[in-house]
Formats: sequence, C-alpha cells, structure tokens
Amino acid sequence: MNILVVRNDKLGDFITALPTLYVLKHHNPQNRIIALVAPLNRKLAESCDFIDEVIVDSGEDILELAFKIKQARIDTSITLFSNTRVALAQWIARIPLRIAPATKIAQIFYNRRITQRRSEVKMAEFEYNLQLSRALFPDIVLEFPKPLLTFSGASEAYETFCHEYGITKPVVAFHPGFGGSSDANWTLSEYVELVKLAEENPHIDLVMTFGPDEEKLYEEAKELLGESRVILYPSRGSVVDFALLLSSFKLFISTSTGTYHLASAVGCETFTFFADTLFASAARWKSIGEKQHHFMIPSDSEGREAMFETVKQELKNRLLTLS
Repeated sequence: MNILVVRNDKLGDFITALPTLYVLKHHNPQNRIIALVAPLNRKLAESCDFIDEVIVDSGEDILELAFKIKQARIDTSITLFSNTRVALAQWIARIPLRIAPATKIAQIFYNRRITQRRSEVKMAEFEYNLQLSRALFPDIVLEFPKPLLTFSGASEAYETFCHEYGITKPVVAFHPGFGGSSDANWTLSEYVELVKLAEENPHIDLVMTFGPDEEKLYEEAKELLGESRVILYPSRGSVVDFALLLSSFKLFISTSTGTYHLASAVGCETFTFFADTLFASAARWKSIGEKQHHFMIPSDSEGREAMFETVKQELKNRLLTLS
C-alpha cells in the first residue's frame, strides 16, 4: 500500500509526525511511506529509513501540487495537519482513501474524518498524530524507539566540531532564539545570566547556537557576553548537519521551537520553556524523546521572576550531575 503522510509545516511540527511515519512503516514493511513536507524538512525526511519517498510542497498552485501527488500513485493519505489547499489537491489527485482530523472547512475534501478536538489538549501533538494511523490500521502498535532519529557519521561530525572549537568536555548548549514558532521565551539578557551561571562549572564546555537567520541575535549575544568561554556557533549546513551535533550534546536549553524538538528526537536531554497557556504548554508540545525538563513561563512579571529563579536552581543542580 502506498501511504501519503502530510505534515508540510514547520520543523517542530514535522518532527511530531515522525512517530506516525515510523509505526506505519513498521506495521507492514511492504507499505510504501511517502511524506509531503515543507522545503526546510526535505533533507531530514530523506534521512529517515522509514520514509520511502519525499514530496516537497514548494508552495506551487493546487493543480501543480495535485500533479506531484498523483504521480506517487497514492492508495491512502493521512493528513496530520490540513488546510484547504492541501485537502483540495488530494481530492483532485483522486486518492481513494483520504484521512484527516474533522476540523476547518478543509474536512469536506476528505472521506474519512476523525474527530479529535486538539484544542482540548487531552494528549500531545505527536500522540494525536499517532492516533490518526488507527483510522487506517485499528490494530497498529503505536510504540517507537527513543531516540527515534539516529545518523551514521554523527561521531565523526562531532569530532570535527570539537577539534575546530577546542572542545574537550561534555557540551551544554543554549539556543536563545525563538525560531518563529515559540510563544514564550527568556530575554537574551536572561539567557546570558543562565550562561554565566553555567560558566561556574569548570567540567563542561558551553555553546550558544544560532539559526541561519539570527545574525543580529548572534552579534547582540557576543556583545553581552563580553569576556566569556562560551562558544558562539551560528548553525551551518542543513537541519541534518545540526542534528548530527545535537546528538552528541549533553543538554540543550531553549524555548519550545523546532530546535528543541530536533534535539529531543536525536536523544539529547532538554531544558525547555513554554508559555503558560494550555495550547502552548508542554502537555501539547512535549517532544518525542526522553529526558525532558519543562518550565512554564508565566505572563505576569512577578511569576516570571519566580520561575526564572527556579530555572537557575534546577539548571545548577543538573549541571552538577554532568560533572
């Protein structure tokens, strides 16, 4: 069976789809799993051995997208997140069975609609995604390995990184950027305060990472840090290249954004900050890995200050165990 799985939005959203892709492939290895993804996620999707084919949604018009889909000879589609354009393209491509959550006007183009009410946050996003696979295979096993993402060449990439930057100790990484998807975060000054606290531990090396579009944030951090032993690392290459490094880091500290999901998926321990709302909470957006520490940032200044003190203490305690 040729099964199309649609999750063509941001990095973190796509990573919440990976367990579904995995269980569909392992339910029956004869299934051909095709992923429809955004351009950003192409290389990551192509690196997964449980994905047989990748279709890139480059934002073309509906007929062009429908033509791409039709060429793959899809028997069934499972759309984890839908919009009218994607739904209509599948209908035009005449996929026989089209499964999706029963939300928005787009649902009229699917012929098996599943009520989920994700806004109630009865489970995490990746768990809602997994549940949709049971609309196709009621007896499917929803378990998946942790870490789910592993890469050949990870140790070599890390050795090169360590040689270039003079790293000799376990790495603790801070990622201060929002990435365009998080709902709450500490200020750059607050991140610098956390870094300064971590610098007191002589048994770890510190890295602050930046996305390819965060040049301004990089320069601001450089100025705020002044004389510091923290390594400022502007991410180079693809998402997969960054994942290779994350898999060897000991701890990754960030807001809830795509890099957090990537770090968790490759097995790195995470300290993650979420908005103090149900929809943006860890209950909804916890990642697919293990060793996760979640902190909700209150919207009021007094609560925010109290939580920051909690984070500092928790971080200090955790860093001691890494020594």
